[in-house]
Amino acid sequence: MNTSETRKFVDEVRGLEKNWMLDLGHPLLNRVADSFVKAAGIGAIQAVTRDSYFMAIEGESGVTGSVSDATGTRKRTFPDLKGGSNNSKSAEAMVKGVSKESFQWGLAAGMHSGLTYGLTEVRGTHDWKNSAVAGAVTGAALALTSDNASHEQVVQCAITGAALSAAANVLSDVL
Repeated sequence: MNTSETRKFVDEVRGLEKNWMLDLGHPLLNRVADSFVKAAGIGAIQAVTRDSYFMAIEGESGVTGSVSDATGTRKRTFPDLKGGSNNSKSAEAMVKGVSKESFQWGLAAGMHSGLTYGLTEVRGTHDWKNSAVAGAVTGAALALTSDNASHEQVVQCAITGAALSAAANVLSDVL
């Protein structure tokens, strides 16, 4: 293998590190899909570890508890997962809960990333305003995925999303 072939190979491997997932033919689609897949995986891991933790705690104390998820709804933990007649129902409920939460994480990341990219392309600049709008729309969409979405909850999540996104953008410029 000569030097130019080695460089091509090294450049190709470095390119895979940047866009390792897939190429959909447009930077916006690539960014949304990549963010969705990465965040959905993180959301699934978070949901499984949280549910496992609470099942272990309940196993020690014998007390059934609940925990709030990202959308503000109450989540049931699954004490029957260890055995008994409801084992398959509890496992099915856990899989459905983890799937919904990983979808929410992926939706939030993909939507925010896509909106930020699109606003940057349209406005020609990347600033806190783009981040605030993307955060507000993402927060509202995330609130709408909850079981009992109310007008107040949608507005609160939109304001929270805008504030967090704008603050993260401003702080990333400072730090």
